[in-house]
Amino acid sequence: MLSQNCVLVRDPLSLEHIRSILGRLEDTIIFGLIERAQYAHNAKMYVNGAISELREKGIEGSWLEWFLKEIETFHAKARRYTSLDEYPFTTGLPEPVLPPLMFPKILYPNDVNVNRSILSFYTRSIVPRITQRATIALSALKHDSNYGSAATIDVEILQAISKRVHYGATPPRSFPTSVVATEQALEALIMRRDVMAKLLMRLRKKATTYAQEFGPDGDATWTASSSLYENYIIPLTIEVEVEYLIQRLNGLSEAEVEGLVKTKLNGDT
Repeated sequence: MLSQNCVLVRDPLSLEHIRSILGRLEDTIIFGLIERAQYAHNAKMYVNGAISELREKGIEGSWLEWFLKEIETFHAKARRYTSLDEYPFTTGLPEPVLPPLMFPKILYPNDVNVNRSILSFYTRSIVPRITQRATIALSALKHDSNYGSAATIDVEILQAISKRVHYGATPPRSFPTSVVATEQALEALIMRRDVMAKLLMRLRKKATTYAQEFGPDGDATWTASSSLYENYIIPLTIEVEVEYLIQRLNGLSEAEVEGLVKTKLNGDT
């Protein structure tokens, strides 16, 4: 269980370490979707100004955005976002109360963050799909007023998806051999369809197993989780890696790129 601790892990970039992290994130995401499916869509949670109690306090954003801000404010004080694999959804967060930990230098300085895209596809595509059964059960109400419970699960899922997607910024094992590589060329370098097929097969096996335990909710979760990975998580992970590579290569000469290729990322990445 110590493999998630970047301070203790000897090689945070080892395939064994990364696979272990990604495997646990898969479980977290799948079980989170199953838990979220227990509640109705509660669409008001995702609409700006739809919760009157927030409007009365001068808050015009959505319930989920306010919820994220409050949680991430506390997490920022506890230095969560100084970690190498944590990316906040909100801005203007306070400085940590605790002193920074000494993490190994892994990533080249970058500003890659696709959390807005994650929040958009999750609230617009994933939540309505996985909560359909619970929402229908409520008939005309279309909500169950469990805004706190639903948002708590939403935040856990969003944080897990964010961590999974931003692992695309983990320095790759290979670089393009030319500094003028296009985004399409970088995507071709990164995309491994055989690996993607194995990932989806593993996900199918996990979700099918969980579905046997959770009945209709588990079955709906398998369908949603497969779509989530194939249509959103995998493409966004590739987008993150492409953007990281572009920023990493920016300003380098052909000779410097060749040096990166020859050293296979031994050293500063």
